[in-house]
Amino acid sequence: MKKPLDTPDQKQKSEISQAEIEAITGGLHSNPFAILGVHQVADGFVARCFIPGAEAVTALTIDGNVVGELTCRDPAGFFEGPVSLTSRKALRYRALRGDAEWAVTDPYSFGPVLGPMDDYLVREGSHLRLFDKMGAHPLKFEGVEGFHFAVWAPNAKRVSVVGDFNNWDGRRHVMRNRADTGIWEIFAPDVYAGCIYKFEIIGADGTRLPLKADPYARRAELRPKNGSMTTPELVQKWEDQEHMEHWAKVDQRRQPISIYEVHAGSWRRHKDGGMLSWDEMAAELIPYCVDMGFTHIEFMPITEHPYDPSWGYQTTGLFAPSARFGEPEGFARFVNGAHKVGLGVILDWVPAHFPTDEHGLRQFDGTALYEHADPRQGMHPDWNTAIYNFGRVEVMSYLINNALYWAEKFHLDGLRVDAVASMLYLDYSRKEGEWIPNEYGGRENLDSVRFLQKMNELAYAANPGIMTIAEESTSWPKVSHPVHEGGLGFGFKWNMGFMHDTLSYFAREPVHRKFHHQELTFGLLYAFTENFVLPLSHDEVVHGKGSLIAKMSGDDWQKFANLRAYYGFMWGYPGKKLLFMGQEFAQWSEWSESKSLDWNLLQYHMHEGIRRLVRDLNLTYRSKAALHARDCEPEGFNWLVVDDQENSVFAWLRSAPGEKPVAVICNLTPVYRENYYVPLPTAGRWREILNTDAEIYGGSGKGNGGKVQAVDAGGAIGAVLTLPPLATIMLEPEN
Repeated sequence: MKKPLDTPDQKQKSEISQAEIEAITGGLHSNPFAILGVHQVADGFVARCFIPGAEAVTALTIDGNVVGELTCRDPAGFFEGPVSLTSRKALRYRALRGDAEWAVTDPYSFGPVLGPMDDYLVREGSHLRLFDKMGAHPLKFEGVEGFHFAVWAPNAKRVSVVGDFNNWDGRRHVMRNRADTGIWEIFAPDVYAGCIYKFEIIGADGTRLPLKADPYARRAELRPKNGSMTTPELVQKWEDQEHMEHWAKVDQRRQPISIYEVHAGSWRRHKDGGMLSWDEMAAELIPYCVDMGFTHIEFMPITEHPYDPSWGYQTTGLFAPSARFGEPEGFARFVNGAHKVGLGVILDWVPAHFPTDEHGLRQFDGTALYEHADPRQGMHPDWNTAIYNFGRVEVMSYLINNALYWAEKFHLDGLRVDAVASMLYLDYSRKEGEWIPNEYGGRENLDSVRFLQKMNELAYAANPGIMTIAEESTSWPKVSHPVHEGGLGFGFKWNMGFMHDTLSYFAREPVHRKFHHQELTFGLLYAFTENFVLPLSHDEVVHGKGSLIAKMSGDDWQKFANLRAYYGFMWGYPGKKLLFMGQEFAQWSEWSESKSLDWNLLQYHMHEGIRRLVRDLNLTYRSKAALHARDCEPEGFNWLVVDDQENSVFAWLRSAPGEKPVAVICNLTPVYRENYYVPLPTAGRWREILNTDAEIYGGSGKGNGGKVQAVDAGGAIGAVLTLPPLATIMLEPEN
């Protein structure tokens, strides 16, 4: 390994040239550690410092002993002089200008913080603690409090950390270049938490780049400002051991999982339009989700981002919870509070692309560092964003460390990975000639595949209770299969086909549904090829698509009845559940990130009825093992009525070993049907455990009086039922 130029044992001449001094004062010297600080010379030690504005400088040890008066070598503020030391030590300078006096602890009198093992692991791409090493971290180093800064910029000529603490002067804290890795680091003494900072980078061609935010910043300024902020290490008294241990030991595929998707900035707002803090959100959102029976909250990206209408999907701060909702500790308190009542927290995570804001990652050190240089690989045509270079070990490590960071530091239960399809295909949204094939001539992004596999392997290894969920809209095989079986390693995959087909069906007038019967039956041909989540997400209620209630066919009464039947259909269908906020009470208007949900609608019986239905569906789903324990396995599903397209009736049986089965029957026309025969597996009395047409939900109150009798007629077991109009009912045997 190369030996640093500024090693303590290197003896230097007592004076340096004027050219070197001017390089220091002009901010052009790429290795000021070789000049500034304490250095051994032939007859002892000499100290050199650069303190702009000073007229006289006295050198002191950290404990206050005077060790020398320094001579001004350049009026710009360069001082040099012998110091009475027997070994190299950190120094503090007393600077004078007229009657003004101030103290400066010399950052160049401290050694490096990172070590050779860090260099080795970084180069190998196997460093799994980069979030503890890179960025800005408080540190007591050689007896002095301060912050250690580290940033990767291998092609830079010079990198400085600038901020409140040095008047944004890039000459004051020029960083040490670890040439083997391209990481620049410095220990900045006396820097305190709450300082705003960025990195000043001079490219290899001498160009001074726009100031860059810290890629590893754990806190950032509130938009429209975009500086990074020094912050203490996260301290949270975690009280969630029972929750974490539960999810670490169970088979998640066989657990009830019902996810409430939330945009933190618009779930609720203050009367003046201001966003809730994490503590305010915890006081309202957590009890609401518990009462509604959801098992998890999934937040759309809460990582720092400059543009509200991006909803967080164009993030410039992957490690920083957005300042919109307060300090990072507030988010930790939210997660802890959720876990204490058994509620999981999932984060939407965006490793597919990043925005091109000048303070962000694009052309970070003057070159295509985090992205590909060729726009056919490095730019996303749909979103005008940059695409990560997954084939570069440092970029892969950056993203994997981010996934591990959220799971470890904030105890997150899962990551829902956004836009996986765009990562998997080199020709995604590209025409012929606008993409570059892989080494085998194919369109698969093999670097991305390797990244996703490695991310999933390491995430599950480090956090056994975590779940990773892929938003993947193609037929790529084995997305939610283990890596050792050739899969991508995700725990679950969004079932985009379910969402598309079912919404298409329920938007049709009932009289036409018999011609599209297969839209509700086709999905069962592939329902168990992956571990599916059934998503009715934010994507379905934006960009002119309208809300779910608005998509339903018919007049207002039929729209509500259709939506109730649809929810009953979905909660009875195999797969985990996800519902976007506002759809649980049938908000009419399309979702907007700029305002609160229309909570006033709950004063109306039809909207409150939908909310009660979703609550009861969640509680039924969670309490009946037949509805969740085999969500991802074909033995948990059997058709009872599959081919009655003329009446648009569907019926199936959900089951689990050792548990009572549940029959789900859907009548998806407004026709009230009496004496409808449905096969059932056992004779005897069956209870009607849920009816979406109940009056309490806003329905007409038609049904079976709470029970039906299944009889054995010569080996054919079944029951004659009353099917309410546009409704789903669920039956369970009494014994």
